Amino acid sequence: MTDHTRADVCAAAIADAFADDGEIFASPMGLLPTIGARLAKLTSNPDLVVSDGESLWLASAPAIGRTGVVEGWIPFRKVFDIVNYGKRHVMMGATQVDRDGNQNISALGDFAQPTRQLLGSRGAPGNTVNNRTSYWVPRHSPRVFVEAVDVVCGVGPKRARTAGVAASKYNDIYRIVSNLAVFDVRGEGDTVRLLSLHPGVTLEEVVAATGFAFDVLRSASGEVATTREPTSEELHLIRDVLDPKGLRLREVPEPEKAAS
Repeated sequence: MTDHTRADVCAAAIADAFADDGEIFASPMGLLPTIGARLAKLTSNPDLVVSDGESLWLASAPAIGRTGVVEGWIPFRKVFDIVNYGKRHVMMGATQVDRDGNQNISALGDFAQPTRQLLGSRGAPGNTVNNRTSYWVPRHSPRVFVEAVDVVCGVGPKRARTAGVAASKYNDIYRIVSNLAVFDVRGEGDTVRLLSLHPGVTLEEVVAATGFAFDVLRSASGEVATTREPTSEELHLIRDVLDPKGLRLREVPEPEKAAS
């Protein structure tokens, strides 16, 4: 299979992050996470519970911007009940992610006088101490993957343990998917670990684009896994059902080919 884009590979990798969740509330934030979660519902995990991101439970997995068949109502206040007591897998964005799996979406620079104000912590602390949490990074660079985040919003496993059992009991930083690779936080000392490289990406590229040293999961022969390519069925669903307008290609453009 070669008829795919980098964005298609990312969508399939995100779908794989939700594949084994079973009947759980998928809470994707952003375009590619939404495509990936809905792709999982249509393929590997039909029990996955999805919403329109605002107030409706969806019985189907419609195209981006569409509602499809509605099966229930979930006003925003009810989401907090699920955050605190329910089974949920949230995939958030990250302005910064550090070696320990902490995430920042709040501000850049010194906390007392930041150089740039961002979204604020929002639901990141509650998400990461209550629910399985993954991150999506559409532009992998040393400015995003940093040694230490400027402000801790999403809590990594090491910091959660330090805070005590109330923070660590349900802390589960599951996957970090970027436009270059897939990671978890199961390296030595619960640090970021490379799981797979997207097709056409080299380990050297990822090392150069990451602001900290990371562990690498290797096979018995010493090889690094390649992120799987989407199947023909998945490509049909991504292109014709979920994202017929090709919005994903704006978020993850095709890499430029080196001049021969």
